[in-house]
Amino acid sequence: MPTLGLVIAQFNRPITEQMEDAALEAADTADADVYDVVSVPGVYDAPLAADRLARLEAVDAVVVVGTVITGDTDHDQVITDAAAGRLSDVSLERDTPVTLGVTGPGMSAAEARERVDNAAKAVDGALALLEELPDSEATY
Repeated sequence: MPTLGLVIAQFNRPITEQMEDAALEAADTADADVYDVVSVPGVYDAPLAADRLARLEAVDAVVVVGTVITGDTDHDQVITDAAAGRLSDVSLERDTPVTLGVTGPGMSAAEARERVDNAAKAVDGALALLEELPDSEATY
């Protein structure tokens, strides 16, 4: 049975709370264990938590969930670019799938609420990677 680490960004919490629920439900439906749920202040803070989870032998893949809503500046673009790049680095450096269930940039709160299911898609993506990657030590 695959084991996931889940990182939840707290910024925009009413939306990310629904995303967390969707991710946990998707893991349960797929018979995946969730080793730990780590809450971080925002999406920008997720790479460190993802790296810590990816270092754990018990964790097969990490799912990062959050939303970045647009404001009056390009800050949403800066945050998502930085986080996505570092999360990719974690995945490659730890040889562990790290999936991006982060919505944004350029979205309103209403658009973010419409994309809550991206969290479940990130769980599904992590599990698919575990099944498809060659030379995986785990068998499911």
